[in-house]
Amino acid sequence: MTLQLGDQVPNFTQQTSEGEINFYDWAGDSWVVLFSHPADYTPVCTTELGSVAKLKPEFEKRGVKVIALSVDSAESHQGWISDINETQSTTVNYPIIADDDKTVSDLYGMIHPNANAKVTVRSVFVIDPNKKLRLTITYPPSTGRNFAEILRVIDSLQLTDNYSVATPVDWRDGDDVVVVPTIPTDEARQRFPKGVTEIKPYLRMTPQPNR
Repeated sequence: MTLQLGDQVPNFTQQTSEGEINFYDWAGDSWVVLFSHPADYTPVCTTELGSVAKLKPEFEKRGVKVIALSVDSAESHQGWISDINETQSTTVNYPIIADDDKTVSDLYGMIHPNANAKVTVRSVFVIDPNKKLRLTITYPPSTGRNFAEILRVIDSLQLTDNYSVATPVDWRDGDDVVVVPTIPTDEARQRFPKGVTEIKPYLRMTPQPNR
């Protein structure tokens, strides 16, 4: 299965390091970051899981739940979690899905048929409260993921869902934003009383409207 942006993600029931979950029930009306790993006891992923544990308060501030996946058993996950806590000086505080039967990996199209079946399971999915896929990134095995970037994208998605704006290159929460092209400039000046700067007729900037 190939998931495209805007698709409703599939539901599943699977064992995790915190017991069995039904994904939709577990997600509730929250945003979700689902990030996957090729196997337990892998070095780059060990650092990533530790980082996400430390960043969990930042995700929670945005109404986001985090959940990992690895193609090993729940029992194996418990031993790996002990290593993560020890080596990364943290406590893993979110579930890790046990996908030893590759049910979820196949449902979400994480395994590329032309590559090693485990190596390619390093994807990130950002899912909104309507269970729609809003972002997907697949990383090579040698490159650790940048979860600050994932938070930045979530900030952008949550902002642009509520206002007629887009976020420019390297945008950070609090920076100026782009007025979407569908709004005429005169209307934009009424909608955005903080001011609209017209650089080009198609490129108008305004202060972030919820700041």
